[in-house]
Amino acid sequence: MEPVIFEERKTQIQRKGAKGAEPFSISCNKNSLAGAVSQRACVFCGSRVVLYPIADALHLVHGPIGCAVYNWDIRGAMSSGPELHRLSFSTDLREKDVIFGGEKKLYQALLELIDLHKPNAAFVYSTCIVGIIGDDLKAVCKKVEAEKGIPVIPVQSEGFKGNKREGYLAACQAMFTLVGTGDTSAISPLSVNILGDFNLAGEIWIIQDYLKRMGVEVVANITGDGRVEEVRRAHGAALNLVQCSGATMDLAKMMQQKYGIPFKKVSYFGIEDMSDALYEVAKFFEDKAPEIMARTQELVREELSDLYPKLQLLRKDLVGKKAAIYVGGAFKAFSLVKSFRHLGIDVVMVGSQTGTQEDYQELAEITDEGTIVVDDTNPLELSAFIKEKDVDIFVGGVKERPIA
Repeated sequence: MEPVIFEERKTQIQRKGAKGAEPFSISCNKNSLAGAVSQRACVFCGSRVVLYPIADALHLVHGPIGCAVYNWDIRGAMSSGPELHRLSFSTDLREKDVIFGGEKKLYQALLELIDLHKPNAAFVYSTCIVGIIGDDLKAVCKKVEAEKGIPVIPVQSEGFKGNKREGYLAACQAMFTLVGTGDTSAISPLSVNILGDFNLAGEIWIIQDYLKRMGVEVVANITGDGRVEEVRRAHGAALNLVQCSGATMDLAKMMQQKYGIPFKKVSYFGIEDMSDALYEVAKFFEDKAPEIMARTQELVREELSDLYPKLQLLRKDLVGKKAAIYVGGAFKAFSLVKSFRHLGIDVVMVGSQTGTQEDYQELAEITDEGTIVVDDTNPLELSAFIKEKDVDIFVGGVKERPIA
């Protein structure tokens, strides 16, 4: 029996191949239904998860203490050096500050933290309450920047302005103020920026190693294991590789418009997508370095010869199992569907917080008949779908963990 769904949510849920559901169509990128306990986050959350992995920057939340706690270190982005990003700083606005304004408190907090931690830049996040009381974030940041000689960047991320996707844009706009301010003279003509990977488990170091073996320089990691100076010189790269399209696509488009840097959408999840990503880079640079394709083919051959036998062993125990997927960015869902297929696991439900029409159309094309495709779901829906489909494994994020 199908679960009961809120009337206002029905257009955001589709069953592939269901009667009356063809052609496939789904509503998305809209504000969450009030009271439905959506898994989607606010603007502030979106901006912070994107900028947070820049490890040598100060991240100061201007607002009540609860905002600084929300999503602090939620991803645990790994750094090969400084770990200033792992600390959570807040101006801790109280009732008195709401009445009289929090600008003086912000100014003093910035001076104190910059003197104490010596960051290479500071990001200052505005929260809902700051948008309501009207603190002039830009003026305070400009004053401190002049006094301390480092970039102090306001992130206009008032939570009530929309959802997580608007937060991605706020983060990209903040980073773009840094791009173009560094020295690019020593950058190789075979060079890329890695956009949209947050180095949750050190994966960006593996990607960098692959690119190095191909003969390609990585100029900037934006933002996993990121550094302020890398972002400042990112405009010197020949190509942007955009993984989480929702999070950093705006920055890639800004850099294309101002600096003429082309971008390619890629994924590093799974055998097919990782191979395709490396081949895309090789094709782009083939005119400048004809030997790069041969190096890439050899690299892929080496990795597959090691991986494939191990996958076949795992497959024996996993064929016929059922999986449900609910992730933040839809790009991860594409790769997971393909990866589960290699293991013989059937994906029976898939969804995301921030997917677009194009994302869901692609998911519908690569999944089997009867698969539930869902946008911006809630715990009751997820629980019902998991029970209905008798799922063996549920892939989700931090907020979905209790459901599993």
